[in-house]
Amino acid sequence: SVVVDDAVQGVTHIVRGRDLFWATAAHPLLQELRDLPPQVYHHHRLITDADGKKLSKSDRSTALHDLRQAGATPNDIREKVGLAPIP
Repeated sequence: SVVVDDAVQGVTHIVRGRDLFWATAAHPLLQELRDLPPQVYHHHRLITDADGKKLSKSDRSTALHDLRQAGATPNDIREKVGLAPIP
């Protein structure tokens, strides 16, 4: 259902943690079978807390908004997910 929902909403890029890499494999096939537009996928390294536990919205972990409120810059957040800083 997520493949259809994303297509209906016009989602073009999907950003997920690497823990969901293998679950994503079926999505391009489903898009092709349903004649839906393909999407771009990026699986980032997991962001963990000080104890090494994965941050997750299902665990009510710190949200991007909270990081920004605490003074994190966009480049700080990019670094957390393994992306190069914006010059």
